[in-house]
Amino acid sequence: MMKKKALRIFNRFTTLYSKLALVLFFFALFSGAIFLYAVRISAELYHQEITQKLNLKLAENISKEALLLEGRQINHPALENIFHMLMVINPSIEVYLLDNQGKILAYSSAPEKIKREFVNLGPIKQFIAQQGQPDKLPLKADDPRNPNGQKIFSAAPISATGLNEGYLYVILGGEAFDNVVDMLKGSDIMRTSAMGLMASLATAFIAGLLVFGLFTRRLKRLSAVIKNYTESQFKHGKNTRYLPVKSSKDEIDALGRHFNIMADHIDQQWAELKRSDDARREMVANVSHDLRTPLASLNGYLETLIIKNRSLKEAEKKEYLETAMRHSHRLGMLIEELFELAKLDSYQQPLNISEFSIGELIQDVVQKFKLSAHQKNIRITTDFSQKMSFVTGDIGMIQRVLENLIENALRHTPTGGTIEVSLMERPDPARQNRVFVKIRDNGTGISEADLPHIFERFYRHPKSRKGGDDHSGLGLAIVKRILELHGGAVTAHNEAPGGAAFIFELPAVKA
Repeated sequence: MMKKKALRIFNRFTTLYSKLALVLFFFALFSGAIFLYAVRISAELYHQEITQKLNLKLAENISKEALLLEGRQINHPALENIFHMLMVINPSIEVYLLDNQGKILAYSSAPEKIKREFVNLGPIKQFIAQQGQPDKLPLKADDPRNPNGQKIFSAAPISATGLNEGYLYVILGGEAFDNVVDMLKGSDIMRTSAMGLMASLATAFIAGLLVFGLFTRRLKRLSAVIKNYTESQFKHGKNTRYLPVKSSKDEIDALGRHFNIMADHIDQQWAELKRSDDARREMVANVSHDLRTPLASLNGYLETLIIKNRSLKEAEKKEYLETAMRHSHRLGMLIEELFELAKLDSYQQPLNISEFSIGELIQDVVQKFKLSAHQKNIRITTDFSQKMSFVTGDIGMIQRVLENLIENALRHTPTGGTIEVSLMERPDPARQNRVFVKIRDNGTGISEADLPHIFERFYRHPKSRKGGDDHSGLGLAIVKRILELHGGAVTAHNEAPGGAAFIFELPAVKA
């Protein structure tokens, strides 16, 4: 119950500073209590040691002054005289007369205060055997007034006939010193020491609060920064970043720096998500438009054929059917590319990695486009000035990359133009050797405004590069995704005096 109650009290302090202050307060209180207890015990032991040292020969000197036992009989007049003398000189001293078995024969106290009949002679004999100079002080023996207590003492044997007839047992500091706490309360020195201790603890407590405040101030600032960041819906701002102390390398500033890194990463991901969402919205709009246009045209021509079938000439019917077929083909290509891109995004199409000659693959793909290039009066050349390189990758997907890039170049190369496919190998120590494939045309090039966006899905700008509009805008996006799956990249730039160049890379096979 006490533990639960203490936990409830502790939990009421919500801030770290208040909890540290509470812990410091209890620590100071506990330390003060321990110190006061140690001072009390030390003062008591010191007082007993000094008192016993000052009175080591007291019992011996008293026994020499008077004959206290005569033939095992108590000399009452002598004993009463000694009691009276000691009461006058030092009222705190108690004198007892013991026989050889430790039985109390006489005493200077009131009879009702005596609680023992016998006193253990072990400590007394030890005291006498060391001739009143015991090695370790204070040395204590039984207190006749307390059945469970012990007191410092002085003792001496009584021997009138040369034989030991008993013991003179003197308690040093009787009831007047039973309550040591009262004794310490009555001491100005102890009161001054206690007040000094309290002042020191209070000073240490206040200094600890100031130090804790200094340390937790940065934690409060970091907490405020995190709160501002969450309340600002993860927006970058002056109040959403922690400014660490340049000269500090402790955990608080390290935590602040790591928070800044995390927040920057979240901002970047948030921006990417926003761009992705914007791209998704734009893609949905583009897909809707690109699907609607050929589908509407296809439906229109088919409906015309059905309605005016008898009135149309054979040449017109053929023209309508060819137009409908062309729109159907375009619609099929768009759907196929959408499906292909979806599979690439979802990793449903595994890579069949193998080693193959990239030069031979280029030759095969170029041969495939020879006829369509000849029809447009466009020349396709290859440049394999270096040795034929072998690369690793999915040969089917890399063929798709080459087809899309060459088809894109054919679309934007004017009649009489040239497309060049070259192969080059550049050593890259950081990423092993890479083989670079370059497809260059001498068309109108890419506008600087469109250059950063050409690999985005459904991106088409009729003013950027002149050419037909019979494409989906997904070809370059598919190229980029395939190369990303191969751990590579594709870049585009303009070349002088005109035209655009696309370069992609693949890992080369080590010799």
